[in-house]
Amino acid sequence: MFICKEINRKYVIHKGEIIIFEKILDLIYPQVCSICGKLDRKSLCNKCRIKLEKEFLFQQDNYKDDESKNFIDHYYFFKYKDLIRSQILSLKFQEKPYVYKTIVIFLKNLQKSFEILEKYDIIIIVPVSKRRMKERGYNQSELLGREISKIINAQILKKVLFKTQNTVPQSTLNKAQREENAKNVYKSKNIEFLQNKKILIIDDIYTTGSTVNECAKTLTQKGIKKENIGVLTIAKD
Repeated sequence: MFICKEINRKYVIHKGEIIIFEKILDLIYPQVCSICGKLDRKSLCNKCRIKLEKEFLFQQDNYKDDESKNFIDHYYFFKYKDLIRSQILSLKFQEKPYVYKTIVIFLKNLQKSFEILEKYDIIIIVPVSKRRMKERGYNQSELLGREISKIINAQILKKVLFKTQNTVPQSTLNKAQREENAKNVYKSKNIEFLQNKKILIIDDIYTTGSTVNECAKTLTQKGIKKENIGVLTIAKD
């Protein structure tokens, strides 16, 4: 895993070329179904695809009347449990960046189920701190978000949202601590292009919503309307 991280740092962090990262992954890791480990050129075997289909439940929560939220809708593909939970944990904490291919291939096969997302013009990825990026070697939400952007035909803007502090991982905290941990750690700039656009913020997991809510807040503070902001996560806890 060390080799992958070092190569990733050189080409992804310094050059910002996710395409080069993908090619490197293909060289280091053979294409396998990340769920069962079986070699598969599509990164998802038929048996595991059927298992994931049983977990898939694209849903939408609306927060139009919730004054504590800085976005209108939250969309998610799964509940955070079973197979998809193990996949996200592998992607996020076990240095297995190739897992995102299995998730994306699965979603592409069911893209008609979430055509509502095509109304969004812009995608913004929840950022990680520079320190976390160096430690992990990649932002798992960006890997997933770039592929989702192709599915729904939306543009990704990277130089808009930034994380200014290396905080404690949210997964280690309770609800109250999560809200405090995410407070005032995100900044936004270069948002002129976002005016009157439909914006979709993408993250991997939604637990309390503290992270995405704080990201959305940085946009509303710059004049972006709450009505124009939505959130998409792979799973909801």
